[in-house]
Parts: sequence; C-alpha cells; structure tokens
Amino acid sequence: MTEDQKAVYANAPATFQRLRREIDKVMVGQDVAIEQILVAILSGGHALLESNPGLAKTLLVRTTASCLGLSFSRIQCTPDLMPADITGTTIIEETPEGSKVFRFSQGPVFANVILADEINRASPKTQSAMLEAMQEKQVTVGNHTYPLDKPFFVLATQNPIEMEGTFPLPEAQLDRFLLKIFMDYPNLDQEYEIMERYTASVEPRVEEVVSKEELLSLQRLCRDVPISEDLKKAAVGLVLASRSWEGVQYGASPRASIGLILSSKARAFILGRNYVSREDLHVMAYPVLRHRLILDFEAERKGLTPDQVITQMLKQKNL
Repeated sequence: MTEDQKAVYANAPATFQRLRREIDKVMVGQDVAIEQILVAILSGGHALLESNPGLAKTLLVRTTASCLGLSFSRIQCTPDLMPADITGTTIIEETPEGSKVFRFSQGPVFANVILADEINRASPKTQSAMLEAMQEKQVTVGNHTYPLDKPFFVLATQNPIEMEGTFPLPEAQLDRFLLKIFMDYPNLDQEYEIMERYTASVEPRVEEVVSKEELLSLQRLCRDVPISEDLKKAAVGLVLASRSWEGVQYGASPRASIGLILSSKARAFILGRNYVSREDLHVMAYPVLRHRLILDFEAERKGLTPDQVITQMLKQKNL
C-alpha cells in the first residue's frame, strides 16, 4: 500500500461520515437503504431497489451521485423502449465540406450512475441490452465496442404493486445484481420532517464530498479489508446451504459467495472498522441472497418469503 493509499484508508471513516451527513440533508430516514447503496457502489456491483411508489428512489440515487461527484442518468423503462434508446446508435452526419460521415451518438447508459426506473416494464430484449453494460462495463454497437466510464453503477427499481403488463427479470439477470434493497414507508416523525423540508421556500441541496478519483481509490482499498478464514468458510457454507435447503428450488450461485464477502468488507469499511465482523455477514446476507433464492411451490403456498428462509439458514449456521 502506497503512502497516498494509506492516507485515503486512514481518512475513510471521516469521509464516509461527511458523505452520510450530506445525503441526510436531502433524505430523511432510509438509513439501511442508504448504507446498502453505498456498499454496492464501494463493492463495484449493481443494486435492485424495490419499494412502493413515492418513496424518493430517484432522489436518493441522484443525491448519492451528486455527493460522489458522478454523472447521473435516468432511464424510464417502458414496453416500447428499444435497446438503442439505452446504448445509443450510429447516425449519419454531414460535415462542413458537404461529405457524410457516421458518428456514434451515446445513449443514457454512458454515465457513472444509471437509474433504470421500473426495469420490469421494459421488454426482455431491452433488459438484455443492459447485461453487457452491467457485466463487461462496455457497449457494443455494430462492429465497435465503446468502454464505459469508471466507476459504473446501475440501480434498477421495481414497483411491487403494479405487476400487470410487466416482464419479470429472469434469474440469470437477477444474479448480476449484487444486492436487492428494500425501502419502507417513513414513520410519523420522519414523514413530518419530509413535509417540513419540502414545503419550505428553499429545498435542501448537497455538495460534492468525494471526487471520482477518490471513490475509485476507496473501491480498490475496500478489497483490502481483512476477513478471517472462519468467516470466509461461514459465508461459503451459507451459500452452499441455500442449494439444498428445504423449500428452496434453486439456490444461490458462486456470485453470491463473492458478493457476500465483498459487501461485508464494504460495510465494515463504511462503519470505520478495519476488519469484517460476524455482524457484517449477518446483515449483508439478506440483500445478497434474497433475489437469488427461488422458492418451490410448497414454500410459496405456506407464505414463506426468501428473507424468512435466510433467517432460518443464519440461525442454523450461527451467523
């Protein structure tokens, strides 16, 4: 570790505290969702955000991007959205000399933070257009491949209420999301504070806390957070258990083991600890595994949810 990296590592707890204070100028409550979005960004993964309408999903993502000094792009997914509407397309342009040339016009995916709003409303063909960008950090149009700017983070939202006319994400695409994050309604005091802030003459604003270069350094340093061999084995054991657990038709893939370790390191880093604790694994098991467990018919008939199954597994594994 270089001297510059040591300095960034030492200042990381104070940096994350400033970042949270800045986000809290705009957001009220939603502490778990904010923490898990930061975990996903630090881990270099993507996140699926599920909540009822009107809970400030777009505001949260845009605010986080502003505080991190990142470019932000929002894609409103609809059934008629085409892949080229996301990736961009090649157009014919006339030069001042009168000749015509082909020029690539970038789509909204060319940003650091992408909000794919209501992704389950887009057609499977358009959903698939996000796969290369999410996994390979590049876009291929025609015979040309265009790299995406780093860091690159996709946060896709789903509305659990209106499912008519939607296209549920296939399991292979769900697996490419590091975390599935839930947002819940605010309590009485929080909703009163929201009303006070957003009915005043001046709405709250945020400033950049972390530069793009600093964030890239933090992403690299996040992977250096120590974790014991016992906890590594416990994480892998939990994922393996999901593949043979009663009521689970399809368990988690090896991506879940990688994601559980990386996200636990990121959570420890954000909280100012220089090691991964058992609590980190316990907390991160839910957002890492809940979208990767496919329950069988009998479990669904009994009303079991993936989170309840995860709770059972954590108890058996003493996590």
